[in-house]
Amino acid sequence: MTVLPGLDAAFLETLDDFIAGDPMQPGVRWTNLSLRDLSAELKRKGFHLSAPSVSQLLRRHQLGRRKPQKTRPQGRHRDQDRQFLRIANRRKQYTASPNPILSIDTKKKELIGNLIRHGWVYTTRTLDAADHDFPSLASGVVFPHGLYDTKRNLGHINLGLSHDTSRFAGDSLEYWWQTYGRPAYPQADSILVLCDGGGSNAANRYVFKHAIEQLATRIGLEVRVAHYPPYCSKYNPIEHRLFPHVTKACQGVIFYSTELVVKTMSRTQTRTGLRTTVSLFPGEYPTGEKAPPGYKKTMGILFDDDLPKWNYRAVPAKPGS
Repeated sequence: MTVLPGLDAAFLETLDDFIAGDPMQPGVRWTNLSLRDLSAELKRKGFHLSAPSVSQLLRRHQLGRRKPQKTRPQGRHRDQDRQFLRIANRRKQYTASPNPILSIDTKKKELIGNLIRHGWVYTTRTLDAADHDFPSLASGVVFPHGLYDTKRNLGHINLGLSHDTSRFAGDSLEYWWQTYGRPAYPQADSILVLCDGGGSNAANRYVFKHAIEQLATRIGLEVRVAHYPPYCSKYNPIEHRLFPHVTKACQGVIFYSTELVVKTMSRTQTRTGLRTTVSLFPGEYPTGEKAPPGYKKTMGILFDDDLPKWNYRAVPAKPGS
């Protein structure tokens, strides 16, 4: 575009009252004015610019259209780097073996019913939904427990109908192994499970360790667990390799039924080969379940020497033990 005399000064003056910055990131600025707003303000200063011309002005002054992202951690654990190195080394070990690497987590619960959901869909008419999204208006709820097979770039989601508990996480892992894992990894003798440190798979919950120990015995395989450090759950592969694509597949779809949730989430895929399977997972998983009395003293969990709070494994119990 042709730069008119005084245009840049007028543009910057227009922005002055409507621009913000980040005191922690020098040079990062933003404005909430639209192209139409900027065009109107410049017109009052004697410059008649179209929206495309205003866009060029924004680019010339390094103001791009972006949205905030949840990328800034709220803290840093002193052992964070050590644990990341351990996880990287463990993944290399399993990548070179016939054993699977599973990244697991529970996505936020989804309400079932005529409730609005963010996003757009192509439709022949406007979709009417309740004017509030109160949980009390829902006819049900599902808890999507996700499992991402990092070696095969395949996702699976078990839709729990009860609650997100440690026992639910253990049963979900068993279902994945019996249905998808065993046929794909016939020579496996161990599973590496990557997870964050909170929720149903919390690193400090003995009930989760008990569920993992029972799982190892039921499937006859060692189950090795590595937790990501606090504030680092976004580094768990499932968080950026599966869940964002699930969210995209579900945008704008009103979940009238659990069957529709299954159908919609099953469409999750990418051009790089990600495919996703989904199953309804009935069963009662009451909250407040605890590990058996005295489990802390009798558990068979084998802790690593380095950072044992985040690294441990369960081995199948011997018959009669």
